[in-house]
Amino acid sequence: MTTAVDSLIEGYRQFRNGVYRQNEARYRALAEGAQTPKAIIIACSDSRADPAMIFNTDPGELFVVRNVANIIPPYEAGSRFHGTGAALEFAVTGLGIGDVIVMGHARCGGINALYRSLSQPVAGEFLPNWIDVLRPVAEDVARHSEGTETEVLRNLEKAAVVHTIETLRTFPFIREREASGAVRLHGWFYGIASGKLSIYDPKAGAFADVAEG
Repeated sequence: MTTAVDSLIEGYRQFRNGVYRQNEARYRALAEGAQTPKAIIIACSDSRADPAMIFNTDPGELFVVRNVANIIPPYEAGSRFHGTGAALEFAVTGLGIGDVIVMGHARCGGINALYRSLSQPVAGEFLPNWIDVLRPVAEDVARHSEGTETEVLRNLEKAAVVHTIETLRTFPFIREREASGAVRLHGWFYGIASGKLSIYDPKAGAFADVAEG
């Protein structure tokens, strides 16, 4: 019987003998020099929404931060443990990345749990406090959205992306660099079933699908 671990090891062997062998010089060059990714993507941990696969990128092109529901907690001076903040700080101030992308996705389990938490407690030791960062967003969307539950959840998933962009501006090193033009903030949304990507337009206050070439 093949286990999940067996499958992963076999996948590694195929990678090692295929993609790695074909691009060995590139991998060695990446290891010898400092990394120079062109963007940081704050994405969800969901196994169905892998940024590297969605954007067909090579190793070294993306600096990816993944967590439940692609959340960035607000800036807190002197915070002892802030994994997302540390990654953000390293990417922007250490690596000089100028494009910061928040990518939400459809059928997000974390957002679904957040929506359910409006009417009943969410089980878990860590998850409830984590998603509670977005509670004001969920309450606002639930209060003003119309349509089916699925439509309300899509609205909430997208509203969470917009809220997280605003949260990024609570970090002084983001706010200052955005004001000078050194940093640009983007909100993206990926449809798992449709494979479509949409981008938030702050002037229109809405997401628009990317045209397929």
